[in-house]
Amino acid sequence: MALRESWVSRLGFILAAAGSAVGLGNIWRFPYIAGEGGGAAWVIVYLIIVLIIGYPMMVTEISLGRASRKNVVGMFKELAPNTPWWLVGALTILTSVLILSYYSVVAGWSLAYIFESALSNLGRDVDYADAFMGHITSVWPPIIWHAVFMVLTVGIVAAGIVKGIQRWVTFLWPVMGVLLVILLIRAVTLPGAGEGLGWYLIPDFGDLTAGAFVAAIGQAFFTLSLAMGIIITYGSYLRREDEIPGSGGYVVLMDTGIAILAGFIIFPGVFAMGLDPGAGAGLAFITLPGVFAEIPVAGPFFGTLFFILLSVAALTSAISLLEVSVAWLIDEKNMKRSSAAITMGTIIFLIGLLPTLGYSTLDHVSFEPIAGDILDFMEFLAENVFLAIGGLLTAIFAGHVWGEHKAREEINYGVKKGKFTIGNWYAPILKYVIPVIIIVILIVSTIEWIAPEILPWDVI
Repeated sequence: MALRESWVSRLGFILAAAGSAVGLGNIWRFPYIAGEGGGAAWVIVYLIIVLIIGYPMMVTEISLGRASRKNVVGMFKELAPNTPWWLVGALTILTSVLILSYYSVVAGWSLAYIFESALSNLGRDVDYADAFMGHITSVWPPIIWHAVFMVLTVGIVAAGIVKGIQRWVTFLWPVMGVLLVILLIRAVTLPGAGEGLGWYLIPDFGDLTAGAFVAAIGQAFFTLSLAMGIIITYGSYLRREDEIPGSGGYVVLMDTGIAILAGFIIFPGVFAMGLDPGAGAGLAFITLPGVFAEIPVAGPFFGTLFFILLSVAALTSAISLLEVSVAWLIDEKNMKRSSAAITMGTIIFLIGLLPTLGYSTLDHVSFEPIAGDILDFMEFLAENVFLAIGGLLTAIFAGHVWGEHKAREEINYGVKKGKFTIGNWYAPILKYVIPVIIIVILIVSTIEWIAPEILPWDVI
C-alpha cells in the first residue's frame, strides 16, 4: 500500500482548508442570509457564533484527522475500533456527496454567467429574473456547465494532495484576493454606496429574530465545512509537527474575512441601485446582474469578474468535498487516486442530473410540504438533517467517546511555548454547548421547513 500523502507545509494545509471553507457559502449564501437577517446586527451574532462554536469544532475535527491519519470512516474505526461509530463517517461521506451533487449545479450556473456577462447579454434592457429562469429551466446548458465544473474538480483531485489540491489552492487564493480587491474598490466608490455601507456596519438589534439566530448558526456550520468530513480528511494529511490551534484560527479567520468582504462588495451596489438587500437566494443571479448593468463604467467587466470570483470560490470548496469520498476509496478500497476521483466524480455528476432536471423535464416533482423542487429537497436533507446529525454525533464522539482530554492533548501537541493553546474552557463547550445547540438547530430547522407557521419568529 502506497505511503499516505501529507501537506508539504502548514501553509498548504491552511490554504486548502480555508479554500474548502470559502465557497458559494461565503460569496453567494452569506450575503443573502445577512440581507434577510437584517444586516450588521445579524453579522455580529454570526461572528460571536463562529468564535464560540465554529472555532472549537474546527480544531476538534482537525485533531480527529491528524490523530488517526485516516479518512473519515477509517478515523472512527481507528479511534473507536469494533464499534458502530464508523457509520457516522459513512454519513458524512454521504453528506459530502449529496452536497457536491447540487453544489456543482449552482457552480455551473456561475460558470455560465461568466460568459453571459462577458458577452454583455445581461444589459439594462434584460429581465434578469426571466434570464435566470430561462437558463435553469433549459435542459442541456445547465447539464453541460454542471459537467464542465465536475471535470475541473475531478482533474484537480486526481492529481493528488500536493500536485493537485495544494498546488491549485496556492494559485487560486491570490486570484480570489485580486478579484475581491478590485470589486471592493468599485463597489464602495459607487454613487450612493454609503447607504449600503451604513446598513452593513451600523447594527439595529431591534430587527433580530429567533430565526436570524438559527440562520447564523446554520451558516457557520455550512461555510466552515464542519460535519462534512472535509476538515477531518484534510487534518489527516497534516504532519505531526504542524500545530493545530493557530492553523484552525487562520482557517476560520480567512473564511469569515472573505464572507465579510463579500458583503462589502454586494450591499453598497444593491443600495446604490435602490434594490432589496433581502432578495434571498436570487441575489447573485438576479439582483446583482442588474447592479452591474447600472455601473456607469465597465459594468459587464465587473460583472464578469464577480462570476469568476464566485466560480473560483466554488471550485476550492468542490475539490475538498470530492476529496472526502476519494480518500475513503483510496484508504478502505485500495483504489488508485485517479480511478477513485473519476469514479466518485461520475457518480456525483449523475446524482446532480436530478436537481438540474428538476427545473425542466422533472419540474413536476415536488416534495411539499418539506421542500419544493428536487434541489430544495436535497439541500434540506444534506444541510438540515445529515449535516446537523453528523455534527452532533461527531461532537459527542470527540467529547464523550474518544474523550475531551485526548482531543485537547492532540490539539495542543507540538505548540511552541508562549503560543496560544486550548484551555479548560474547551471541555464544556465541546461536551455540552455544541451538542445542545445542534439539537436545537435540528429541531427548529425541521419545523421551519415542515410547519413554519407555528414558529414565533416575530420575537427575539
